[in-house]
Amino acid sequence: MIPLHEREVWLRGPLPRIPALLQPVAHALLQAREEVNALMHDFPDELLRERLTPKSETQPVASAGFHLQHLAGVLDRMCTYARGESLTATQFNALSMESQPAGSFLTTMELVRRFSEQVDRTLEQIKTTSPKTLTEPRAVGRAQLPTTVMGLYVHAAEHTMRHVGQLSVTVRLLR
Repeated sequence: MIPLHEREVWLRGPLPRIPALLQPVAHALLQAREEVNALMHDFPDELLRERLTPKSETQPVASAGFHLQHLAGVLDRMCTYARGESLTATQFNALSMESQPAGSFLTTMELVRRFSEQVDRTLEQIKTTSPKTLTEPRAVGRAQLPTTVMGLYVHAAEHTMRHVGQLSVTVRLLR
């Protein structure tokens, strides 16, 4: 039998204090963190801003630095919307910075740490989310697009895993 710590997160059992309907979201975020930590271990800082261009395309794909910045940013924004709040000026500034190079002052490990800390904050918010609120309406962005609290959390998880997959391919090709 596979030891518990070697199984994927969702196969390790329920997480304490996480509402049952949000267990898959929490499992996905913890899995993403584990994969990012493993993937980015010893990744050279000088490759953070490298953008590869596939042979069949003219536009380069996003850099590893972008994915790491975006992973943390999306979780922060989805949590804000789930609380029924609007984004702050600081969050809008961070969003605009995601498309910029990761910045010469940010190292791989700093970006990984920021993502990990945002996963922790997201899990803490999920722990305090009442299951009764999951179908409550919420609005996203300036256009105030309709969704629900559950929709925001599910999107946070699936969007995170999508970018972890893209990060994985980019990092493997750069190495």
